[in-house]
Amino acid sequence: MTIAWRAWPGRPFPLGATWDGIGVNFALFSEHASKIELCLFDDAESARETARIPLGERTDQVWHAYLPEAKPGLLYGYRVHGPYEPWTGHRFDPAKLLLDPYARAIAGHPALDAPIFGYRRGAPDDPAPDPVDDAAHVAKSVVVDSTFPWNGDRPLRTPWNETVIYELHVKGFTARHPGVPAALRGTYAGLASPAAVDYLRALGVTAVELLPVHHAVTEGAVSALGFTNYWGYNSIGFFAPDARYSSGGDRGEQVREFKTLVKTLHQAGIEVILDVVYNHTAEGDHLGPTLSFRGIDNDAYYRLLPADRRRYVDYTGCGNTLNMMHPRTLQLLMDSLRYWILEMHVDGFRFDLAAALARQLHDVDRLSAFFDVIHQDPVVGQAKLIAEPWDLGEGGYQVGNFPVGWAEWNGKYRDAVRRYWRGDGQVAELAYRLTGSSDLYQSDGRRPYASVNFVTAHDGFTLADLVSYERKHNEANGLGNRDGADENFSWNFGAEGPTDDPAIVALRRRQVRTLLATLFLSQGVPMLCGGDETGRTQRGNNNAFCQDNEISWHDWTLDEEARARLAFTRRLIALRREHPELHRRKFFRGSPDCAGGMKDLTWLRPDGGEMTGADWAAGTTAFGFRLCGLAMDDVNDRGEPITDDTLLVLLNARAAAVDFVLPNAHPGIGWEVVVDTAEDAPSVKTRTLDVGVPFSLAGRALALLRAIHGPVQ
Repeated sequence: MTIAWRAWPGRPFPLGATWDGIGVNFALFSEHASKIELCLFDDAESARETARIPLGERTDQVWHAYLPEAKPGLLYGYRVHGPYEPWTGHRFDPAKLLLDPYARAIAGHPALDAPIFGYRRGAPDDPAPDPVDDAAHVAKSVVVDSTFPWNGDRPLRTPWNETVIYELHVKGFTARHPGVPAALRGTYAGLASPAAVDYLRALGVTAVELLPVHHAVTEGAVSALGFTNYWGYNSIGFFAPDARYSSGGDRGEQVREFKTLVKTLHQAGIEVILDVVYNHTAEGDHLGPTLSFRGIDNDAYYRLLPADRRRYVDYTGCGNTLNMMHPRTLQLLMDSLRYWILEMHVDGFRFDLAAALARQLHDVDRLSAFFDVIHQDPVVGQAKLIAEPWDLGEGGYQVGNFPVGWAEWNGKYRDAVRRYWRGDGQVAELAYRLTGSSDLYQSDGRRPYASVNFVTAHDGFTLADLVSYERKHNEANGLGNRDGADENFSWNFGAEGPTDDPAIVALRRRQVRTLLATLFLSQGVPMLCGGDETGRTQRGNNNAFCQDNEISWHDWTLDEEARARLAFTRRLIALRREHPELHRRKFFRGSPDCAGGMKDLTWLRPDGGEMTGADWAAGTTAFGFRLCGLAMDDVNDRGEPITDDTLLVLLNARAAAVDFVLPNAHPGIGWEVVVDTAEDAPSVKTRTLDVGVPFSLAGRALALLRAIHGPVQ
């Protein structure tokens, strides 16, 4: 249906399509365009435009118009005219319908075998653009109604030191959940269902970290192999929740459904953290499709090689890098972050390959415009900000180098914990990691919770696979097992992959319990990879980014072992919550502040003596540490002193058992065994032991003991 649309001048702000209850204001930035046309559609798959309206007004490089009759649900795109001169950085091609970078919703996905490339196929250096119209083959932007009944929903502001993060994929978590209605499985609504929320609440986590939910596109090479980009680290819409996870439709329904998810999780006391990918877009390198940014203003949005502006700087391994030195690109990022906080009510962000965002000319710069603008922003600066502190460029590994206000995925924690429990020693580094990584975060005023601790994450082996496979098995990805990081090592258990050998099975189960206990008894913010608490396996695949199937989805048919592991994980999280000494706000001082002259933190040899420099240098594989809760120099929100029980953690990475002489439990008179990962089915009954007696800790096990104050039985 063709409508004779009236167009008023409109306003240059806000960018995007904004419905005010009467009509819609359209505003699009392009510094170098010569003409921009707004195209309207009735159907996402249609090539026929119901209208093509020139944006006749241009203010401060923003093109704009107002349509008084336009309403939510309207589909639109842009055709942007200008020079097609790749050698100067310009790739305008009005034959390509473009998504609005500020679109609040996106309908459809591009057909990757269609004419969506700005150059003539087979001739990327042709001086003329591809003239074939692609409107029938690309996604369309959607005008949305932003109103929503939040009913007083507010940020939860869970203190960092009390935060426990659960990393999950929106679809994978509920795709096979029997308690979620079939029509809702794999969707935002499915994750908001009672069965899913009750599980998360019972587990005890305080935040979910969602793998990317920004509207994403599957790469052509991945699609050619018959796969999709399941993880979603290939964004094209930084304001639009991906419609793949919508149960209600893609004409704006995905926005309302996502808001309902956030509201529901908040009611359960669970924060929502988004994994966001602002370092690159789905348009790839110079051979990639023209979907949005490239055709709107390639020279402004992307970092181009100075010596050959046809090519892109690539710090991400994905073909391009967004140009955070351009003020409008930086504005896009900040506007997106503020939108997700203010309009969608999310609580924080984990920035994928964050080092790429911090690069100025080449080096990662702690004082870059990216950090400056975030720190001064009164909205974004108050959210939880987590960096993946590396990228693929030279000097890109920046763990410990992000500024105050940031937490970091601590890759050094992961590596140290794995090495120690594999039997490689290096206890001096492990000691730093167990106590909040003060060597990385204390000097610039950050706290232990700057360290987001993890043993496994979506990118790599699951915990069950980590102790079961000596090498990756990514054959299902169709790339000859050449993809994914090499995590080649042996736990010396005597087998790889599934086995019926009861001794090996028992060792693997113990190692899983030990790694889980290490994670939750460490200072910092623990992050649990979704499914590790029930033994989820990807059959040795450590790069399941394209596996939208049972390889990646959670298996909810929990056998006895899975239920035992789940109960154990819940117990660890509860212990962490109950003991302030396990989630301190400040680093240990190592000073004798406790009653009786006991230090707040004491490192111990198996013989009960305090470790010396020689002990650290020797690299022992069995040691312990005592936490004197009465020494805590901290207060709660009401200014009241925080105290806790005196706790003792014992670690034995050897294959054989080690006898630990139990140290002074002052002011207690003995010790109570709270956790012993050597127990195949940990008992809720506790054992009590005298000070000075030997406690036999099995190989590859960890124990947590608590000082007791009554008669030892």
